[in-house]
Amino acid sequence: MTNFIIRRLFQSCILLFFISMVIYVVINLVPGGPFDLLALSNPRVTQSMIDRLNALLDLDKPLLPGQYCPKVSGEQLPCRLDRGRYFRWLGKVLQGDWGTSWTMQTGTSVLTMIWSRVGYTVLLMGLSTFLAIAIAVPIGIYSAVKQYSIADYLVTALAFFGQSMPTFWTGLMAMAIFAVMLGLFPTSGVREAGAKGDIIEALARILTFGRLYPDLAGQEVKSIVDGLRHVALPTLVLTYFNMAQWARYTRSSMLEVLRQDYMRTARAKGLRERVVILKHGLRNALIPLITILALTIPNLFGGAIITETIFSWPGMGRMFIDAISNVDWPVVQGLLVISAFLVVFSNLLADILYAIVDPRIQYS
Repeated sequence: MTNFIIRRLFQSCILLFFISMVIYVVINLVPGGPFDLLALSNPRVTQSMIDRLNALLDLDKPLLPGQYCPKVSGEQLPCRLDRGRYFRWLGKVLQGDWGTSWTMQTGTSVLTMIWSRVGYTVLLMGLSTFLAIAIAVPIGIYSAVKQYSIADYLVTALAFFGQSMPTFWTGLMAMAIFAVMLGLFPTSGVREAGAKGDIIEALARILTFGRLYPDLAGQEVKSIVDGLRHVALPTLVLTYFNMAQWARYTRSSMLEVLRQDYMRTARAKGLRERVVILKHGLRNALIPLITILALTIPNLFGGAIITETIFSWPGMGRMFIDAISNVDWPVVQGLLVISAFLVVFSNLLADILYAIVDPRIQYS
């Protein structure tokens, strides 16, 4: 197992290197710049002003080397896709310098901006993922054990409906029912108007201070309750969407396991049906589900783009959309690099979990 992990880590580093190269090239090949719309929105902005702004960000450099890159006094000018520029950018990324924002928060570090959004995304995705697993796995097992029963047909119908409906439609329906008609939850945002803090700030203060400042308890509890009310609807939408998929995967995997010989052997030994299902069946049925769950790790940090946008939740998914809309390529590059790293890491984690769940799987 140790040799396998070392080998996979080496392969992952090489893969991430080429992924970062593709991200760098594609972002620099995108036409246009962050200041192109200024001339249209403000008649007092001239092209010379835009050219000076582009020069500050090195956007006036040619894209390709060779004949497209001019020489001055016999010296080749650097290009935006020059190999040296890429390695300098990669070196800065490895050192934690991911550049600064162009338009969203001009001059602010990209890493600082991303870090300010991580807590909101982890809260939303963590809650929805936990609830979806806690509901989907028992439902999938029960549906498989009670195959062709009324409960099985009901679970299958709800699961297909949840998978078929896009999250933006589900989000709008949840907003119309629970926020507009019933008035149970807010429609958007992370806190009430005029509130002094939000749930992430309250949790951070509690984790930082602990019991040293008990007078903060009342304020923090109010912020947490208010935050839970705001996160309830997006959590409900994502939980239903993920639960519908994972319940189907669990049911299909469990049905295949129930037909295996070792399940009949376990029953023949006189074991109780609950022990047979949970101890002998579930552990093997979880192997396909592990792949799906491991691949949700990038979503825990990348966020649900559509859901966060609909509910104005200030997570990384909403940040990604805003960065693209504002042509803030350093922020887009940073988010894409994080997503690529998490996808590669989650695949490695899935392979390790296979061996933990099923002892028959051995890596050499």
